[in-house]
Amino acid sequence: MRFSPGWSRLRPDGGASGAEAHFRALESLYAAAPINTLFESKLEIVEEGFARIRFDVDRHVFHAAGAAHGTLYFKMLDDAAFYACNSMVSDRFLLTTAFNLLFTRPLKGGSVVAEGRWASGRRRVMVADARLIDSDGEEAARGTGTFMRSHIPLASLPGYRS
Repeated sequence: MRFSPGWSRLRPDGGASGAEAHFRALESLYAAAPINTLFESKLEIVEEGFARIRFDVDRHVFHAAGAAHGTLYFKMLDDAAFYACNSMVSDRFLLTTAFNLLFTRPLKGGSVVAEGRWASGRRRVMVADARLIDSDGEEAARGTGTFMRSHIPLASLPGYRS
């Protein structure tokens, strides 16, 4: 489902409705995911088709050579791309079907932003690009994922509060 600009309005009581409510519910779902106790981060869905995740890199995610393990790169890029796409789907949870990742520089510490942006597809399969930007403003990695609708209703998931 694609939201029209009118979906972004506030309810008379000041609460979000339509797309804004969906975005906040997805942010809540992300925060409630048990994996995020291992990878402290904050999701922000900026607009339909665009998601941003902020996180810090420190020693607890380093591999033996003193930089962030690839697990962190994948998780944050996949999540940013995934939520960019799921921001456009209001009824079903998406599933990652493939993800390609390109490492461009090591992350050795500091604040990092993962940005995901929908690229194509609307019906069965959606594609999104994502990138990691380090505290110097340099790209550390990029990736492209494909996502498909599951049979899992978003409303049935703990944490999704619209």
